[in-house]
Amino acid sequence: MFNLEWYRIFLQTARHGNFTKAAQELHITQPSVSYAIKQMEDQLGLRLFHRRSKGVELTEEGKALLAYVEQSFSLLEAAQMHVQSMKQLTEGELRIGASDSLIKHLLLPQLNVFHEAHPGIRIQLSHGKTPEIVQRLKEGHIDCALLHLPIDEPELDIRTLAVLEDCFVVGEAYRELAHRALSAKALVELPLLLLSKGSSTRGYVEQWFAAKGLAMKADIELGSIDLLAEFAVLGYGAAFITRSFVTEELAQGKLFELRLEDALPSRSIGFAIRRDRELSLAAERFVRLLRG
Repeated sequence: MFNLEWYRIFLQTARHGNFTKAAQELHITQPSVSYAIKQMEDQLGLRLFHRRSKGVELTEEGKALLAYVEQSFSLLEAAQMHVQSMKQLTEGELRIGASDSLIKHLLLPQLNVFHEAHPGIRIQLSHGKTPEIVQRLKEGHIDCALLHLPIDEPELDIRTLAVLEDCFVVGEAYRELAHRALSAKALVELPLLLLSKGSSTRGYVEQWFAAKGLAMKADIELGSIDLLAEFAVLGYGAAFITRSFVTEELAQGKLFELRLEDALPSRSIGFAIRRDRELSLAAERFVRLLRG
C-alpha cells in the first residue's frame, strides 16, 4: 500500500539526486530513504531511479511519475495555504438568506461592519420569502438566515434579532384619513397595497383582518417594500409596511401613518442556523457579530 510519505521521499530524492541529501532534507536516515524507494519500486513493479556511484538518476518512468507528484504536492501546499487563510478570515465564504426588505433594513448595516473587518470573505446573499429561506437553510444551501417569526422548526436554532412595528401608510391623496382613528372595517374598504401572496408579511396582515371577521383583498400586489412605499406616495392606496422601513418618508411628509382603533401587534425577526451543522469560520464570526 502506498502512503504519502513515500511520495515525499521520492520527490526529495528526485530533486537532490542523492539518498543522503534527501534524508538530510527530510530529517530521516539514509537507509529509510533507500527502503522507501525500494518499496515504491516493488509496488509499481518498475525502476524509478538508476543507481550511480555518486547518486541516483530518474528513469523515464520515474520522470513521468515526478511530474504528477510535483503537481500533487503543489496542490496540497496550495490547499494548506487556503485553509490557513480561511482560519485567519482573509478568505472564505458567508451565505445568508433573507427577504429583500430584511436585507436592506436589518442585515446590510451588520454586513457592512463584517465586510469592512474581513474584506476577503465572499458574501453570498440569497433572497426570497421566509418559507423559501427556511427550506434553503434546512437543505444546507445557506449558513444562516433572517426570518419572520413565529417559525416551528425544531432542527433550527432561532433567536430573536429584532421586533418590528407595522402600520398602514398613505400618500398625500389620502392624507385626511390620518387625522382620525380608523376601524379595521373602514381600512379594508380602502385600496390596499400589499406584498405578494406567500410572504410572511402578507400572511400576517391577512390573519389580522380574518381575526376581525373581515375578508381583505389586495388592489395591488408587489414584491418589495420599496415599491409599496412608492405606490403609496403616488396615491394608489394604503400600504401595509414596517414603520422603521419608511421613517425617512414619514419624516419628510411623503407618507402619512393611519391611526387604527385596534393597534397592530408587533412582530419579531429571528436569526436562524441549523442545530446539526458546524458553521464555517466565516459564518461563525458573523453569527457572533450579529448576536453580540
